[in-house]
Amino acid sequence: MTKMYYDADADLGLIKNKTIGILGYGSQGHAHALNLKDNGCNVMVGLYRGSPSWARAEEAGLTVATADEVARRADIIVMLLPEHVHSPVYSQSVEPHLSPGKTLVFAHGFNIHYSQIVPPKEVDVIMIAPKSPGHIMRRQFTQGGGVPGLIAIYQNVSGQAKEVSLAYAKGIGCTRAGVIETTFAEETETDLFGEQTVLCGGVTALIKAGFETLVEAGYQPEIAYFECLNELKLIVDLIYQGGLSYMRYSVSDTAEYGDYVCGPRVIDDHVRQEMKRILKEVQDGTFAHRWILENQAGRPAFNLIKRKEREGQIEVVGRRLRAMMPWMDPKEV
Repeated sequence: MTKMYYDADADLGLIKNKTIGILGYGSQGHAHALNLKDNGCNVMVGLYRGSPSWARAEEAGLTVATADEVARRADIIVMLLPEHVHSPVYSQSVEPHLSPGKTLVFAHGFNIHYSQIVPPKEVDVIMIAPKSPGHIMRRQFTQGGGVPGLIAIYQNVSGQAKEVSLAYAKGIGCTRAGVIETTFAEETETDLFGEQTVLCGGVTALIKAGFETLVEAGYQPEIAYFECLNELKLIVDLIYQGGLSYMRYSVSDTAEYGDYVCGPRVIDDHVRQEMKRILKEVQDGTFAHRWILENQAGRPAFNLIKRKEREGQIEVVGRRLRAMMPWMDPKEV
């Protein structure tokens, strides 16, 4: 069975006397920086001048400077900027300051695994990947809990890369919930596959297909929205708490029977074969190459699809319905 690491397996003292430079103050950046600060670590945040996050980070009691200055002063440099800007920021602001003895940290293996960043051989390179959005990680931490995480070692020059990884994981609260060791390749490939086929791509496509099928058959869009999107949270919460068995135990016998006999008709062998093709594209770099080129071109396809999706009927209906349900704290972007 895979070994899980917890608080007792990690020594926070390994990083408490070091300066930790967090580059970026978005979803992950703010959570890492604040959790580490609350755990008594010396944290700096690196941003570009004029960043709207600069004032927010200072208001939270953090020292803020440019990415170049933070990389120069930090012993541990953590890349938490959006992934598509990692490479230029690394080249311009980080690489010149990667002297022996420093540690370069990532929360996702994409840029290392696909060689968008090639670090010098003289520094440790590690990954600590919380399995949660940053705002949830921060909320769990402030409530005394944590979220699970992964660690991986790419370069271990010091001989203490794993110990530092666990210390950092403890600093952000992941060892409260449990940490598993992996590799940059495994984390990157499983993460991309999961996002594309299940967590984001698969779920959103399934929701839209169900919604559109009901609406095209003449049912009210509002009823279709509640049935195919809104109620999904209740089912996911049950699965989160106790797996598929607990969800099936909690729903009606009719729903459970429908799960068994109709689910495999929707997610059939054709879907499994497409999943295998998608995994292959992740493994051989096809997807990464396509995404890198998309960013280099200014994201024309990405931005077009994003606009069209926001204007779709399920989003229009959802915005209207959520506005009528203030108790659920609706969010609009």
